This record gives sequence, C-alpha cells and structure tokens, in this order.
Amino acid sequence: MPAPFSVPIWQKPQTASAFQLLVTAPVDVAIVGGGFMGLSTALHAARLGLGVQVLEAGEIGQGASGLNGGQVIPGLKYDPEWLLEHFGPERGQALVVFAASAADTVFDLIRDEKLAVPLTRKGWIQAAHTETALKAAANRDRQWRARGADVRLLNESEIADMTGAQGYLGGWLDRRAGIIDPLAYTVELARIAAAAGASIAERQKVVKLRKEAGLWRVSTENGAEVRAKAVVLATNAYTDGLLPGLAETIVPLHSFQVATAPLSSNLAATILPEGQAVSDSRRILVYYRKTADGHLVLGGRGRMALPRSEADWAHLQRALVRLYPALSDVAIEKRWFGRVAMTPDHLPHIHEPEKGLLAVVGCQGRGVGLMTALGKRMAGYLANGEAAQLPFPLSPIRPIPFHAFRQIGVAATIAWYRMLDAFER
Repeated sequence: MPAPFSVPIWQKPQTASAFQLLVTAPVDVAIVGGGFMGLSTALHAARLGLGVQVLEAGEIGQGASGLNGGQVIPGLKYDPEWLLEHFGPERGQALVVFAASAADTVFDLIRDEKLAVPLTRKGWIQAAHTETALKAAANRDRQWRARGADVRLLNESEIADMTGAQGYLGGWLDRRAGIIDPLAYTVELARIAAAAGASIAERQKVVKLRKEAGLWRVSTENGAEVRAKAVVLATNAYTDGLLPGLAETIVPLHSFQVATAPLSSNLAATILPEGQAVSDSRRILVYYRKTADGHLVLGGRGRMALPRSEADWAHLQRALVRLYPALSDVAIEKRWFGRVAMTPDHLPHIHEPEKGLLAVVGCQGRGVGLMTALGKRMAGYLANGEAAQLPFPLSPIRPIPFHAFRQIGVAATIAWYRMLDAFER
C-alpha cells in the first residue's frame, strides 16, 4: 500500500519484523495469511499439538487486521431470530451462541495471555439517525435481551450525552463490545502463536498450490516451498487467484480512516466521554472511537481504487465535522486504509473444495471478534476433522455472477446511497 496514506496511528513495534522462520520438514498445516484468522488458527492449532507454518505475503499487521477500526463487536449482521429461521433450530442456536461470545473470545485472550494491547471495554453504540433505524434497533434489542445480553436502547437525550454527536434520534448500546488497538493485537497474536510453536514467515507470498504424494506443496514467490498435510487460506479481502474461483466469491472494499490530532481536555470531555465505540445506521455508515492516547478516529467506505491524494479522505472529514462541528479546526493527523471482504449473503463462508484444503472469507466488517473466535474452531477441525464444531457449514465455492462488473455496480451503489444519506440529514 502506497505511503503516506496507509500509515496507521500506532507505529509497528520494532520486534514485529522478527518472523522469518520457514521450516523445511513437512508440517500438519500451512496457513496462508497472517491476519486475525490465520494467526488465531495458528495459535490454537499449535496448542493442540499440530505443526504449523504461517506464510504472510507482507509483514504482520500490514493488512486489514492491523489497519481496521479496532471495534470488537459480538453478533453477526443478522439477529438471532433470522439465524434460527435461516439455519434451523440446532445450527441457528449454535450460531447465536457463537456470535454472542465473539467479543468475549478477544477480551478473554488479551486478559489471560497478558497481551500488550491497549483496550477499552465500555460497549458499542449503534446510532440511529431515522425512525426506521430506531425501530430496527428496538427489534434487535428485544431479541438480544431475551437471551440475557447486556444491552439496552438509548433515547435521543442519552445518545447525545454518550456520543456528544449531533443528529441521532436514539440508538442501541451493547455493553459486551469494546475497542482495541488492532495493530498491537495482531502483533501480539503472532508473538504468542510463535511462542506456542507455530512457525511464522513474513514476505512469503504464496503463488502456487499443488498436491503430490498426499502432501500439499505450497510455493512462494521467493522460491521457497512448504509441504503440509493441510492448507488454510486466510487471505480474506486480499484473496487472489491462488484458489480458482475464490476471489470471485467476495467483493473487496476499501475502508478508509482518519485520526485527529489529540483532543483537548475540553473536547475529550464531551466527545465519547465514556469511551464507547460507535457505528451509525446510514446506508454508507461511519464508525468512530477514541484512542487510548486521545485521538478521535473515524472511518467509512472509501473509493474502490487505491487512494491518490488526501482528497480521497475528504468525505470522512466532512462526516467528522457534521457529527462534531467543534472539530472543524482540529487537524487530521493520520490517514490510512485497509481492505475488507463482503459476501453476497453478508455471512462468512468456509470452503473445503478438496480434503485438506480450506478457505475462509467474509469478515463483513466484524473481523476482530469473528475471525479470532472462528480461528479457534478451525484449529479444532484441523485436529479432529469434526465439521460439526464449525459454526458455519462448509459450503461450495460459488463465484458471483458477472463478478468482473460487480465492483462497478458497488461503486455506483455507494455513490447513490451516499446521496440518499445526505437527504436524510
């Protein structure tokens, strides 16, 4: 990703580039991709006694796992009743339980492993800017409260006090959620995975897979080769043509973010004073949070192509001032972007086109908790082969029809939705 527009607010620790271990003996599993999914799978697989090799094309934390919004949100895009109706009572209930515990998985791991990850666990607010969004929030609240979740609806006065922002009619508070420094978390996941016995190699872009004599041969751009009994493709939005058809099952989108200069004490006291994360209800939503060192970070969808100048972040600066007019004179200190993967049904997909060849795509913007939790389940599946423990069913690779034109359509839809959102202000 081109500098200077991909520099995260937290600089990468010097020790983060120490992952150079590439084994020559056959391993149980080769994992392609060193983000949340790949590293969580590696950690738990190594602790189950499997030999693990992680191959990361860039550096640990360089992709979306290190550059995302840092919001740790339980649940999926769909509410419990939809999951039960769509997947049936047994699978649906298992998915509800899995989704409900996704944030706990992250925060418990940070606590139990004593990871050096700045965090705040004060909840996540889904802010409603229309009556329709407020009714949806009430429906979501009813479903999760019926299952004992620590959630509640917010009225107009309460959301104004908790966010300090303008323009919301109310919202929904999920106290199970929180905020982490995503780059620190990614690097720490790599550290404990390596300590558990997983081999991790950076700057090893995988360019070829082939099966020979019962082993997968995983070849890298640098000419290295890893032999493994099983392979997990954990490349998500950075998926290329390594597995035919896989890249055509997702729509990669760019998530852009800006960070202000540190807020003054007066501003910090009125903007997210309790430290929640926020996502709004707009068609092209924005999400925002305060960092441990006093910056306000706001993100949202960016252009489909790579950014060319600071002007490509202008829509986020406008959103920032719309929400917080007092920030009109506060400097933007950092701008960066990462890539996220969306599937047509807004659910993660787990594929196994051949025995021992697995692929996971589709974070849907909730990758911190979702992929951490899913990685643990994937490790169990690799160890014992019991597909029932996977929260999502194994599914065939189904490329999106006319995928080559999909991004053009998505770009047009984003522009249309952005205009509709502007009329609702």
